[in-house]
Amino acid sequence: MKLYQCENCGQPVHFDNRVCISCGSQLGFLPETAAVHALVPAGDLQWQTSSWSLGTLRFCANASEDICNWLITEADSNTYCQACRYNRIVPVTNNPEGLSRWQNIGRAQRYLFYSLIRWNLPRPGRDVDPQGGLVFDFLADEVTSDGSVVPAMTGHEDGLISLRAAEANDATRESVRVSMGEPYRTLLGHFRHETGHFYFDQLCRDEATLSEARSYFGDEREDYEAALKRNYEEGPPADWQSRFISTYASCHPSEDFAECWAHYFHIVDVLETARAFGLSTDPWRHSAMAAAVDFDPYRVWDAQVLADAWIPLSVALNSIQRSMGQPDSYPFILSPPVVQKLGFINRLIRRAGGN
Repeated sequence: MKLYQCENCGQPVHFDNRVCISCGSQLGFLPETAAVHALVPAGDLQWQTSSWSLGTLRFCANASEDICNWLITEADSNTYCQACRYNRIVPVTNNPEGLSRWQNIGRAQRYLFYSLIRWNLPRPGRDVDPQGGLVFDFLADEVTSDGSVVPAMTGHEDGLISLRAAEANDATRESVRVSMGEPYRTLLGHFRHETGHFYFDQLCRDEATLSEARSYFGDEREDYEAALKRNYEEGPPADWQSRFISTYASCHPSEDFAECWAHYFHIVDVLETARAFGLSTDPWRHSAMAAAVDFDPYRVWDAQVLADAWIPLSVALNSIQRSMGQPDSYPFILSPPVVQKLGFINRLIRRAGGN
């Protein structure tokens, strides 16, 4: 994620900021420019940038409840921004818990769409493809007549991405993470993983691409239920860490792809953040751990370049976390086969986005 600057006073501002703390300017993110802009009023619920160069703008309809800070151009007739317009079922906002859930979910979703927009990936919705277009349902848990809770499911099917809204609560999500024995579980991770399933269906359609994908991940036509059953009963392969990014990735080719897709997003976005802040590693007497992000990670064609910068940076991040008594930020290992899989995803994204 980039570090932005208030166009009115020059104060550093961030992707999620709504107001500049220095000059008080209203701020909004415009997908068309991939930038946070300082705004001035231009009539009823209308805004313009301080330079008046982008025409009349308005905020996403979800801005009214402090859920979204994205802008919409005058030429766009949709009342929701380029991220929120894909949502079908959302949390209730008539109570503090529901509103908090929706704010947390919306924040993670905008980070996802930032990357999709940066790469210019196709984003067909249900208006374009009623059967397989992208759509999101953020589902509440079911409470039975005896008071027990049936958790909503997170998953993907034919373009529909469902996410358990209760996981927007940190305590709930951490409880699930611990009970599942997972080293990492976040809302943003859910978004990135489940869209991996969507984009496999979107981008791996022709025989040549499917054949290449299967050479890295295996045949996605393998019986999914049988694979999950085997994974839960027998656990991951003994050598999983040498071939997969996570134990979950080892259970089925579809999950391997989705996990690698999510990690590719993690790596690229964190590297962009590191570049924005001028972070580099150059430990004394450990030259092999030296790395600088002197490139735009969203435009790199060679995944090895990303891995060479990411591995030293992630080690440094993990070391800092341990010094604070916190768990590792990135508790994963990029083995050579995993880097090859990330390379395939890199090429897939470049071809699809035309960049």
